[in-house]
Order: sequence, then C-alpha cells, then structure tokens
Amino acid sequence: MKKFLILYTSPTPARDEMAKASPEQAKSGMDAWKNWARQAGNAIVDLGAPLADVGSTHSKVTGFTILQANSANEIEQLLSNHPHKKMPGTAIEIHEFLAMPDGSTAERVARELETSRR
Repeated sequence: MKKFLILYTSPTPARDEMAKASPEQAKSGMDAWKNWARQAGNAIVDLGAPLADVGSTHSKVTGFTILQANSANEIEQLLSNHPHKKMPGTAIEIHEFLAMPDGSTAERVARELETSRR
C-alpha cells in the first residue's frame, strides 16, 4: 500500500476562513468533511488539520491529510468529491511518499531515532 500526502491550497489563509465563518457555516463545513472521511474510510492514515503559515513563505497550503491506496488513481477517485474542491479558487495537491535512498521508510527511520534516544 502506498502513502500519499494531500495538501489543500487556497488563496485565503485557513485561519482567516475559520475566523470569518459563522457557527452554521463552520458546522456545515465540518459535516461535509466528516461525510467525506466516512466515505474514504480505511484509506485515511491521518485526517490532518488546517495549517497556518507562520513563516515568511506566504504559502497557499492551508491543510493536509495523509491517505493510503494502491495507486495515485485510487487517491484521485477518493478525492473526486472532496469538500475542499467546492470552495472557489482552491486546489488539492497529491504527493506520493517515496522510500528513503536506503529503501527504508520514514516510520522505520523515526523508530530507529527514537530507540537511539533512549
């Protein structure tokens, strides 16, 4: 199974979108995400979170999710009716996790680092 980093982009920072949303809009948005997450099911590794740009990069990345599937095509299908796509000016980027040069995974390297700190 392959893992994919999904980046949500928007011309409006997530912090600003969340601040200006009424309670009803916020609930509607969360309901749409929950419905999508139920449909995605076990493909979700980490539902992620909204992100705030705190550096000087002025990034348009406003959130992330980590998904798993057998192919990028499966991921595209999972994202075909994603609620983020319904917002004007937004986009979704799909990035596949690659193996490290020695063939290891990021999880294995993290475990090895944790073990070495003990």
